[in-house]
Amino acid sequence: MEYTVRAARITDVERLVAMSGDRIGVRGWAQHDAADLLRQLVFLPHATILVAERRREIVGGAVLTIRPSVAAGGYIGAIDLLVVGADADDDEVTGLLLDEVLRSAANKGCASIEAVLPADPTERTRWEARGFEEMGPRLGREVAPAGAGGRRAPR
Repeated sequence: MEYTVRAARITDVERLVAMSGDRIGVRGWAQHDAADLLRQLVFLPHATILVAERRREIVGGAVLTIRPSVAAGGYIGAIDLLVVGADADDDEVTGLLLDEVLRSAANKGCASIEAVLPADPTERTRWEARGFEEMGPRLGREVAPAGAGGRRAPR
């Protein structure tokens, strides 16, 4: 199957929330509150929401948020959500989404990127294949910001 990844539109949010199930809507938020937040993030420059499609049907998605960090010497990207639909190829869609999230983080000047440590060993292996390492309760990796000439940002 051929998959494509693109920036999410506001009209994609409901499908992304439905696909996310209980992985979205934390701290007592209802799913409709999470959907409202995602609709706002679609338009903000310090966030990237991506969807993966197959034949114009959304089969996965990812949310990257950016925050400044003095300790990191720049910005840190946080992958707050990465979800793949049950009828999609987990390896391929996860890989495509992570590649695009990493590209977006570099373009936004991130020094590093982090995500919640997956409980599933197979899912963890997918992330490690993209250079993520265990860092306490999270996974993380350094990102060379766009225009850095291949240099890695200091930790």
